[in-house]
Amino acid sequence: MKTVPDIHSLAQTLAASRGVAAKQDIGAAAAALGLKGQGIAVGDDCAAIPDGDGYLLFAIEGFMNEFVAGDPWFAGWCGVMVNISDIAAMGGRPVAIADAIWANGESQAIPVLEGMRAAATAFGVPIVGGHTNVQTDRGQLSVAILGRATKLLSSFDAKPGDRLIAAIDHRGGYREPFSNWEAATKAPQARLRGDLEILPQIAECGLAVAAKDISQGGIIGTSIMLAECSGVGIEIDITAIPVPDGIELERWLLTFPSFGYLLSVTPGNVDAVISRFTDRGITTSVIGSVHSGSEVTITDGSSRALVRDHQTQQLMRLSVPTQGGEEAA
Repeated sequence: MKTVPDIHSLAQTLAASRGVAAKQDIGAAAAALGLKGQGIAVGDDCAAIPDGDGYLLFAIEGFMNEFVAGDPWFAGWCGVMVNISDIAAMGGRPVAIADAIWANGESQAIPVLEGMRAAATAFGVPIVGGHTNVQTDRGQLSVAILGRATKLLSSFDAKPGDRLIAAIDHRGGYREPFSNWEAATKAPQARLRGDLEILPQIAECGLAVAAKDISQGGIIGTSIMLAECSGVGIEIDITAIPVPDGIELERWLLTFPSFGYLLSVTPGNVDAVISRFTDRGITTSVIGSVHSGSEVTITDGSSRALVRDHQTQQLMRLSVPTQGGEEAA
């Protein structure tokens, strides 16, 4: 029988996690750049730029120095993989990738580049250029991607009454010492590519309009960002979250999975959305609900605990829509 931790202690631990705290950097950068109120919304997994009968999607990811130093090949792989995941989270398909790499000599750069090449081959997305500097004193990596979507999934469109669905590929394990759940490097290429088709197909069929890639901060951090962007509250039932055997719930809630998404779905479309993932062997379930308000909470069925209230403590400090449709600073 799965042990459920004390709900209030768990909420405090989740709220204070490093992955959640790191998202606060977004607000500082957005303020310094003067991004509030511009035509292209900030806070989604990608910038969605209207283009003809669809959208160009543009995203970039940077990686922690200790990650690049400690596991350079996997850092390179992740540079490609997480960007592709951001494109999929918006209902899009990837077009091309560019990278920027710094290293102390060519020998330090090679494992990172080999990891990128392996991922680009596996996912079938070309690397078309970038910037290279191997004359520095440490390894650093950032990777950018271009994609395209005809119908968007967005962080800004979760609505009260929706069900919160988590779809995570459990067919893997932790890549220690970080909380990265790795389910991709040994997976068949055809399966990887087919799995990434699920999100754009859901968008194009009109089964959902709101989704977010589960990133640093895990299910909890991603839920906080989704709630803040959409100007809603979210309650997560921790007893409804499927957890791989032998894994502690607290760690799983903060895990960065190689394939993991949250979708906000109207009740009538829940079964159809879930079947899209489960038909491909991806563990998927309703883990919570979306409601009016601004609190992100967790419940164990008998008690409820606050993790964060974006009305009083914004995570990304971006302008978010209120229930009346106006902007709240």
